[in-house]
Amino acid sequence: MADEKNWAIGAQGERLLAAALARRCPGVLMLHDRRMPNSRANIDHIAVAATGVYVIDAKRYRGAIRVVTPLFGASKLKIAGRDQTKLVDGLVKQIAVVQDALAHVAPKVPVCGCLCFLAPEGFMADSGLPVLRTLKINGFPLYYPRRLAKRLNRAGSLTAEHARVIHTELASRLPAA
Repeated sequence: MADEKNWAIGAQGERLLAAALARRCPGVLMLHDRRMPNSRANIDHIAVAATGVYVIDAKRYRGAIRVVTPLFGASKLKIAGRDQTKLVDGLVKQIAVVQDALAHVAPKVPVCGCLCFLAPEGFMADSGLPVLRTLKINGFPLYYPRRLAKRLNRAGSLTAEHARVIHTELASRLPAA
């Protein structure tokens, strides 16, 4: 029962992020909810922007989000005090799938990954991220939707025609979940 509720909350977050990005990034080509080969997992969002391809994992958690970097050892992603570093491992796998899908069409186009945190339901809820700076873990930024949209809208060297070719290739290689 709890798993079903968490899945529904996550799915709603994915829909909210898709709508926000459609509004804020009209020039960015998007794919939503794509199936990962040989897996039950999915890729929440793929954006083909002028600066490259972005694998976006939407998250909807309650509580403060922190990156803890110990003197020795790997950084940890803490959400509401709990270790959620496994989210980064999932993102790494998703990026590898997208890079593989583009290997013969656009091998030099950068494929970046990020986690995008949406506010949980509730009055005056926030995403848990700091407002004035972007946290990173293992080189991956942690965004809220507005900051992600700003990143996706940056000018870059990818032409609209090349972006369409990449979008079409990804759509055919990674079918809808």
